[in-house]
Amino acid sequence: MAAGYGDMLRTRHAARLLTGTLVGRLPNATAALAIVLFVRAEGGSLALASALSAVYGVANAIGQPLLGRAVDLYGQPRVMLPAAVLSALGMTLFAVVGLDPMPLPYIGMVVSGFFTPPLEGGLRALWPSVLKDEGRIHAAYSLDAIAQEVMYVVGPLIITGFVAFWSPAGALYVINLLGVIGALAVVTSPPSRQWRSEPREAHWLGALRSRGLLVLLGTFFCIGTALGSIALAAVAYGGGHGGDGVAGYLLSALGVGALIGGTIYGARQWPGTPEQRLRVLVAGLALCYVPLLLVPGVVMMTVLAGVAGIFLAPSLACAFVVVDRHALRGTVTEAFSWLVTSFGVGAAMGTALAGPAVEGAGVAAGFVVAVCGGFAALLVLVLARRSLRAPEAASTVVARSENDRNGAVEPGFSTGVQA
Repeated sequence: MAAGYGDMLRTRHAARLLTGTLVGRLPNATAALAIVLFVRAEGGSLALASALSAVYGVANAIGQPLLGRAVDLYGQPRVMLPAAVLSALGMTLFAVVGLDPMPLPYIGMVVSGFFTPPLEGGLRALWPSVLKDEGRIHAAYSLDAIAQEVMYVVGPLIITGFVAFWSPAGALYVINLLGVIGALAVVTSPPSRQWRSEPREAHWLGALRSRGLLVLLGTFFCIGTALGSIALAAVAYGGGHGGDGVAGYLLSALGVGALIGGTIYGARQWPGTPEQRLRVLVAGLALCYVPLLLVPGVVMMTVLAGVAGIFLAPSLACAFVVVDRHALRGTVTEAFSWLVTSFGVGAAMGTALAGPAVEGAGVAAGFVVAVCGGFAALLVLVLARRSLRAPEAASTVVARSENDRNGAVEPGFSTGVQA
């Protein structure tokens, strides 16, 4: 099982790119918790902390696809490193100024969120040119999905450690400095410096012209909704079964389940097209949410949370391949960035829906939102399966600098005009 991952990581530059991307994503992965801890330490209310976190999240959702498009147009180093520095400066402004005068913290959140570099999309755009083999790319996408789960488990531990041994402001300084260092490690690597997006057709919609991508965005908006509602429902469940520590057990179990599922999925090649596999995986994801409705005791609920996570990382890994296959020529980084945005916005929506559901009908109602989100994602894939058909005349990744299986330019546009 480890052989596929080991072969991928032994490929020149692969370990550096994966590690640099993970470190560079630390500020974004820990932002919500870091903001809350800092605001509370400064004497601010939880409502203010939530408002600042929301501003950061909205700015991030807007900035990711726009910066992804800029990367496709101008290359990774010219966009990602300045963006990482600006994002860090925005959070540094927040840490230095504190909560007074009031407009400045919001400005810091807008700058930091908007300029978060699209390292996730950038890494996935690099894999075909670095690994040059379908099996290694399959392993890379699976390891990428696993790493996301590790990041969201380890990141909060890092933040709370810095807060405990230093201060909330110090935690912000260190985490954002690490973010710049991670981005620097990526953009100074030969694959990042040499990577060039393919020529693209000039159109304001950019990557969103791909019908297949739109289907994926709708699907992962719904999956994000499910995960956001599980996070809130887990906190509500913990409130009646022993406190916040129980909520931590449930969310950790969800992450462990995802790690197990991702490891198994990436260890071998699976039959069928990625589009077909994605429907199967999302169906498994939706079905594994259903037992959460039982809301049993803590031990069994922790087990069910682990089961609920098993299909998450495989679904993400498969979706990365499908995005790669359906991204229009010259839009691969932007396409991956849109996936990140849709997932994040969906998670925020899930949290917003689960709160009133729990207050009105109890903890189980929060998990009902998760189940509905899972089956809504499956419904999108089933109803729009014609738009998500496997691209015809699929070429091998070795033959292209980007794994763009569509090949042909968008009808209705002249090939002589490039964005």
